[in-house]
Amino acid sequence: MTTVALEPRAARRCHTMLNSLHSTHYFSPDLGRELGALGVTHPRAVNFAVRAAALGPVGAGTVTATFYNYKHELVAEHVPAVWTTATPEQVLAARARAVDVTLRRLLGEETVACADMAEAARLALRAAEACSRSARPLYSAHADLPVPEEPHLAYWHAATLLREHRGDGHLAVLMAVGLDGLEAMVTHTATGKGMTPKWVSGTRGWTREDWDAAVGRLRERGVLDESGELTEQGRVLREEIEQETDRLDRAPYEHLGADGVTRLTELGAGFARTALAAGAFPADLIGKN
Repeated sequence: MTTVALEPRAARRCHTMLNSLHSTHYFSPDLGRELGALGVTHPRAVNFAVRAAALGPVGAGTVTATFYNYKHELVAEHVPAVWTTATPEQVLAARARAVDVTLRRLLGEETVACADMAEAARLALRAAEACSRSARPLYSAHADLPVPEEPHLAYWHAATLLREHRGDGHLAVLMAVGLDGLEAMVTHTATGKGMTPKWVSGTRGWTREDWDAAVGRLRERGVLDESGELTEQGRVLREEIEQETDRLDRAPYEHLGADGVTRLTELGAGFARTALAAGAFPADLIGKN
């Protein structure tokens, strides 16, 4: 197959649109209800279970390694204990039900059933054909799952594959530049695009002391200034991280081709805007406090 040259950042933009819709289920009350019916009620246990279930009944070490920016002690509070309450197979089925209800609620029945959704599913699945399993545990585990028949669920499944494929590569880049899980979160937050410190502390298990220590290390490296903002060196580092992540993630989008990427981005952006307008995410999730 002939490699198609893409516009710089075209793949990154497409991924952002796909990931926006994928991520809605993490904030959906439907997910809590479905997992609660299985006996999994703690929000952190829900989060660990639904994302890790494709890996099987793994322990805390595997979850910490593949999720990267969670404090291990928090993970160990819920994993592997969660698998004694619900099996990975039960969790995956509950997640699928929650995603179905969530997307129908956020997008509307007409959008879920429209031709654009079927087209988006075809394009996203086509891109995912070129994903690589090598050194990508979360992607590879999800790639073993069957593709749902309904277009909106097939689109979500493909978005999940592409999200985890990029994410696995991103972790390799963070390791290569010497950022641990919390340092990566601190620098991402400092860009103004990541989760707020409140959300990081509340969901990732890090304390104020942990956060301050990470800030101190990053100041010593010249990545942050005294006010906690990215220095010029820090801004360059963050862009280098994203560019290298782009390089590791380019195969699916080159496989789809420039026209396909443009169309998938357009469709994904429309779905993401609709979901956002329907209140898919907490108002205080993104940006610095």
